[in-house]
Amino acid sequence: MAFMEKPPAGKVLLDDTVPLTAAIEASQSLQSHTEYIIRVQRGISVENSWQIVRRYSDFDLLNNSLQIAGLSLPLPPKKLIGNMDREFIAERQKGLQNYLNVITTNHVLSNCELVKKFLDPNNYSANYTEIALQQVSMFFRSEPKWEVVEPLKDIGWRIRKKYFLMKIKNQPKERLVLSWADLGPDKYLSDKDFQCLIKLLPSCLHPYIYRVTFATANESSALLIRMFNEKGTLKDLIYKAKPKDPFLKKYCNPKKIQGLELQQIKTYGRQILETLESVDVHCFGHLLYEMTYGRPPDSVPVDSFPPAPSMAVVAVLESTLSCEACKNGMPTVSRLLQMPLFSDVLLTTSEKPQFKIPTKLKEALRIAKECIEKRLIEEQKQIHQHRRLTRAQSHHGSEEERKKRKILARKKSKRSAVENSEEYSAKYSNSNNSAGSGASSPLTSPSSPTPPSTAGMSALPPPPPPPPPAAPLLPASTEAPTQLPPQAVNGVSRGALLSSIQNFQKGTLRKAETCDHSAPKIG
Repeated sequence: MAFMEKPPAGKVLLDDTVPLTAAIEASQSLQSHTEYIIRVQRGISVENSWQIVRRYSDFDLLNNSLQIAGLSLPLPPKKLIGNMDREFIAERQKGLQNYLNVITTNHVLSNCELVKKFLDPNNYSANYTEIALQQVSMFFRSEPKWEVVEPLKDIGWRIRKKYFLMKIKNQPKERLVLSWADLGPDKYLSDKDFQCLIKLLPSCLHPYIYRVTFATANESSALLIRMFNEKGTLKDLIYKAKPKDPFLKKYCNPKKIQGLELQQIKTYGRQILETLESVDVHCFGHLLYEMTYGRPPDSVPVDSFPPAPSMAVVAVLESTLSCEACKNGMPTVSRLLQMPLFSDVLLTTSEKPQFKIPTKLKEALRIAKECIEKRLIEEQKQIHQHRRLTRAQSHHGSEEERKKRKILARKKSKRSAVENSEEYSAKYSNSNNSAGSGASSPLTSPSSPTPPSTAGMSALPPPPPPPPPAAPLLPASTEAPTQLPPQAVNGVSRGALLSSIQNFQKGTLRKAETCDHSAPKIG
């Protein structure tokens, strides 16, 4: 494909920085091996997921390729005998899941091409080094003065950006570096405006930025050529790394973690601030942290900072990376320049940056910048909502919350039981009252006499004359109403009898008088 040829129709422009997560859903045993079915998801959207099938040998091959990073990764060990046992497969699946969790949460490993190809072979099957070399070779057909010395394989972290060591044929000792990049999802400029902007880059003159020797672009990619520094980039200087070594070897697990000296932090920080816009202040905080401690921050915002060469450094870091800074806003570039860390730095040159952009292109850049920021804000909202939902689900599913819900359920069950018991008791009491006051009413026909109330007791015959005084007192347990004469029971209805029993009061009993021993005894 020629360098200036249009990209193929339907080309997918992925944001390679969106993280991938992986979960082993099942395993299936074949005749000679076991396959693991893995669900991979891009970002926070469950809909943006797919399945892949991997054997243990695939994991082993990936792990061998990642050894260049110098990390001790938890891949389960090999087993020659008994590796088809059900219990062993289940245990190995747990180990492989832990391995996936480690590599997908490591910031450097998760973004490397090896892991992307393992988890997403459909979108990362291309050989980008080969594609870049083809594009560059096509370009050199019309520019014969350039010559490729060697590919600088994997020296950067970006998957779709490749580097080549270059030279000019009539200057064989001078080395340059060519960077080629496939365009990503944030290309909001038109092809015409984008090519115009790229070709303007060699005209940019800045005392602290290497000048671009040559730049060009097409609809799908761009390339730049600039001087090659044998000491490498600022990141190489921080990590004490050789610039031509692979990115994983240089930065993933450095043998010695040590930041720059205080004067270097002050000088480089001041020089970088001379090039920044306010939108980049937070990114500058990340860089300053890495220059100070020799590694990037584990997470942002940063709650507390390790000891630094100077409290002036910590003051700048707090103003850009702390919880308060992320919540209330970043300082301006001019404010940073006035802080003690940078205010006393003497610049070695008074040369002013020069970069002239046509007015029409400035407007196009402004619109493109707004589009990029809009996409960023929308993604931040989605991530924030996803994190809130995840925290809520995690809290709801925690052991403590489950215990609380069980206790509340038991209390609710007890309350319901008590309420049901009270309701039953009330109904039972009402039923008894109804039975006592007029239980015979439903059975009474119009021709039947109306049951008497308690007043009906007056119809009973008068009590017999008191016994002689010699008789003893009635015991407390004697039920006087049962001593009614038989004719009283036979002469009145059952309702009157029940009513008299209910209204009986023990205090109305009278003491028995003495009587002759010959008198009959009571009951």
